[in-house]
Amino acid sequence: MAELQEVQITEEKPLLPGQTPEAAKEAELAAQILLDQGQTHSVETPYGSVTFTVYGTPKPKRPAILTYHDVGLNYKSCFQPLFQFGDMQEIIQNFVRVHVDAPGMEEGAPVFPLGYQYPSLDQLADMIPCVLQYLNFSTVIGVGVGAGAYILSRYALNHPDTVEGLVLINIDPNAKGWMDWAAHKLTGLTSSIPEMILGHLFSQEELSGNSELIQKYRNIITHAPNLDNIELYWNSYNNRRDLNFERGGDITLKCPVMLVVECNSKLDPTQTSFLKMADSGGQPQLTQPGKLTEAFKYFLQGMGYMASSCMTRLSRSRTASLTSAASIDGNRSRSRTLSQSSESGTLSSGPPGHTMEVSC
Repeated sequence: MAELQEVQITEEKPLLPGQTPEAAKEAELAAQILLDQGQTHSVETPYGSVTFTVYGTPKPKRPAILTYHDVGLNYKSCFQPLFQFGDMQEIIQNFVRVHVDAPGMEEGAPVFPLGYQYPSLDQLADMIPCVLQYLNFSTVIGVGVGAGAYILSRYALNHPDTVEGLVLINIDPNAKGWMDWAAHKLTGLTSSIPEMILGHLFSQEELSGNSELIQKYRNIITHAPNLDNIELYWNSYNNRRDLNFERGGDITLKCPVMLVVECNSKLDPTQTSFLKMADSGGQPQLTQPGKLTEAFKYFLQGMGYMASSCMTRLSRSRTASLTSAASIDGNRSRSRTLSQSSESGTLSSGPPGHTMEVSC
């Protein structure tokens, strides 16, 4: 019987017919560059087409990070400063990202025809399952700002099993009341649509200061070629329904939530991390990307991800409520509260046993 010999196969990826190793390397490099630049897709939904951009490759047993932007912005103008921040790279290396553009907000979007019925915020939320089905993703961690935070909250209420966590920045869960409507109408008589949207995005102090950031976003919105589309999204936001959150009631978010600035009194304190940052303004992902990145890392650690992540600005001083949440596959601890003093920069506490304290 012939003696068996071990044969070591060094080529892990078979070459295409006629393809040289050098060409294979070039193709792999080109594919990686394409992933770094993002791959843009569009999918049809019951309420029209929606465009989204995917960065990275799916990681086993990890959700995707899915973002949704505010009115007057698209995914780039809303989230690029945050996700291009240096310390954020550790996060994006560990998660695939999906950036959703509201219909008509993507770069180069054509203006909708006169009389087009723009989807409501509830319908925009109902488009998200089509995105996840197209990508074959089962769960997400949502990151939303303003109108986008509302949309992701509505989606999480309707599909709680697919949302592992939410980061909600400046969410207003309430429908407009009569006083709000009156103020809105009066403002509309004296202000243009771009100025009204800027008043939604930024604080009066920021607008009065007219910083370089404000000038940049005023120029982006005022000269947007799709301004008519932006106005439709703005109108849908102003016609939103009340989310009807009730602390201790049946209507509440079932997943862990990192809440930045607003709405703390209506969410379950045992499942909500509340972050209030000093001098962050209306768009902290633009003005304070460093602090927001560190808080996001801390939030992910509390969910059982990135346990070995190095915290550069926020240091954990009490972790009793989080040590039981280290396993990715096991049950994750859902209990934590987080709030930051606008004066001292110290994140202070909730009930005993459910406390996180960090310093900036």
